Order: sequence, then structure tokens, then C-alpha cells
Amino acid sequence: MPECHSTNSLASELATKNILSEGTVIITSNQTAGRGQRGNTWETAAGMNLTFSILIKPTFLSVKSQFYLTIITSLAVADLLKEQSVTEVKIKWPNDILAGKKKICGILIENTVQQETIQQSIVGIGLNINQNNFSSPLATSMAIAANKAFDLNEALNSLLEKFEKRYLQLRSGKQADLKSEYLENLFGFDETQTFISNGKEFLGTIEGIDENGELKVSDNETTSSFKLKEIALKY
Repeated sequence: MPECHSTNSLASELATKNILSEGTVIITSNQTAGRGQRGNTWETAAGMNLTFSILIKPTFLSVKSQFYLTIITSLAVADLLKEQSVTEVKIKWPNDILAGKKKICGILIENTVQQETIQQSIVGIGLNINQNNFSSPLATSMAIAANKAFDLNEALNSLLEKFEKRYLQLRSGKQADLKSEYLENLFGFDETQTFISNGKEFLGTIEGIDENGELKVSDNETTSSFKLKEIALKY
């Protein structure tokens, strides 16, 4: 689509009409109302970055295991960035990708569930490629990180190949390996960090993620699991 409000929203609309097959990619060069986690918007300059959604049908995956879709998508993006000589690549729980502690990619996954099984998932990815100026000082791009421009089509094709590889890993039952790789790439894992929860700051250590994808944080006395909106990492 030359322009659209949100590739995730458009994919959802088209999927409702049963006209999309698994593996369909909806991409636009100008997303006017991109959506992020927590109701945030996604800032992107027209024609400079990748904003697209992939429709998959992971009916083999139970609802309680849905976080593995976040894991494989995060790892696929990290695979691409590392291949393209972007340094200091980390996954910030649950699904932001950082380069040098700055956000380079956001992921939004929306699932359709029926009888404890995921019928379809729309995987939305916003990856900053060639944009050089951002309103937020905490954002960056591949061009900034690698000090060169990239071909958008080449980057897209490479990322889709890496996503498919990770998706096939998941489908073949490699959950333990995928989770291990996710933790290896997780920003702040096994390090003391400052967190904010219920409006209060505390020092804690990320110990991992539980079976629901919630963040396990220890404060030296107890280990607690936190959902998406219950905790934030201050960095």
C-alpha cells in the first residue's frame, strides 16, 4: 500500500474478510497512524523505514505460549541487525529492539484466539532503516548505527527470511532453544537495574521470563513476575 493508517489494522480488516493466506505481508511506505504497545504511536518518516505486518496462522501454539511469537520476531530482527554490522543490539522486554540503548524497532503482535488456540496472528514490525532525525533522543536507525544507507527491499527480504527461519524453529518444537537465545539477547538480563512499578523505583535483577512471558525480577528478597504495564525499566 503506498499509504495506510496502520498495516496491522489493515491486515486485520482484510483477514476478517478471509482473503489473506498465511504468510501475506502488508507493507506501506507511509504509515499515518502506526500503533505501538501501551497505546503508543510509532513515529516514522515516509519512504525511509520498514513498516509492515505479517499474517501467520500458528494453530499449533496454545494461548499460554503466545509469547513465543514475540520471541521469534525479536530474534529475527536482532539477526538482521547483527548481520548488517549494527552493534550493541539488545531486546528490551518485551519486544523493543535497542541499538546502543536506543530504540531501533518496535513490534506489535495481535492474536485471534479460539478455544485456547491461536487461530491467526498479525505481526507488526516498525524498523528504522534510513531515517536520520527523530523527535525522541531515544530513537535511532540502522543508517545511524552503521553509518550507511540501506536498500529497503533488500532489508525487507532478508528480515522476512530470518522471520520464516525462526517461525519454522518454533513450529518444530524448539521453544527451549528460542527462549534461551531471547534471554541471551535481553537487555539488563542478570544485571542490577532500576525499575519503576506502582510509581516507585527499586533496584532489581531480571532473572528471566515465566511461561506467560511475564518478566521475572528479583529485589534480593523475593522474585516477582510482572505483566506489560506493571513495570518499566529505567535506563
